[in-house]
Amino acid sequence: MKNEQIISPIGYIHTDFPEKFGVPRQSSRVECLEAEIEFLPEYSAPEAFRGIEEFSHLWLIFDFSLAHRDTFSPTVRPPRLGGNKRMGVFATRSPYRPNPIGLSSVKLIAVEKTKNEGTTLLVSGVDMLDGSPIYDIKPYLSFTDSHPEATGGFSDSVRDLSLSICITDEQRGMLGEECDTVIEMLKNDPHPHYKQDPEREYGMSYKDFEIKFKIDGNILTVSDVYKKSTLIPL
Repeated sequence: MKNEQIISPIGYIHTDFPEKFGVPRQSSRVECLEAEIEFLPEYSAPEAFRGIEEFSHLWLIFDFSLAHRDTFSPTVRPPRLGGNKRMGVFATRSPYRPNPIGLSSVKLIAVEKTKNEGTTLLVSGVDMLDGSPIYDIKPYLSFTDSHPEATGGFSDSVRDLSLSICITDEQRGMLGEECDTVIEMLKNDPHPHYKQDPEREYGMSYKDFEIKFKIDGNILTVSDVYKKSTLIPL
């Protein structure tokens, strides 16, 4: 077709998630999660960001870089439905799409300059893997992007689900100032719902921490916390 254009990254986001397991499934679910967007030199000129600081939130269009596939499946298994019920891919936000493009709404924290007079953005409420390519950024417009009356299909029945977290004082001390953030992430239930073995131990990486946990019903119990740099468990 005429006028086709191959899109390419304008930059990359730096988050505290080195692995996809544990990354929030939606943006703004854990508002305190911060990240920095670093732009390629040709897109980092301050003029390209003139006026962006007037907006409180932004849309990020990014690449699900670990979800590239050569084949197309018209249905997927949303994790919030237990992973056993298939829905049409276009009725979900699954990363496994014809084009693995993600869309996230994040809060703009700061516009910062680099040593080379370029620009970086500090944002929060992220749900992306570290190093995810960013294709574009657009301002969030509350008068047109927000629809309080909107219905959410099957997601309405699960959007407020939250786990109860059991964590010891020793584990809290190990996490230090990151404890509240980790608990918020765990409340959002990072495990695959088609696995319901209460004895199965899961592990997620966040910053320099490895967090091990088990889930029984709606109770998540943290079983171990350690820093990967030391590999010394509690």
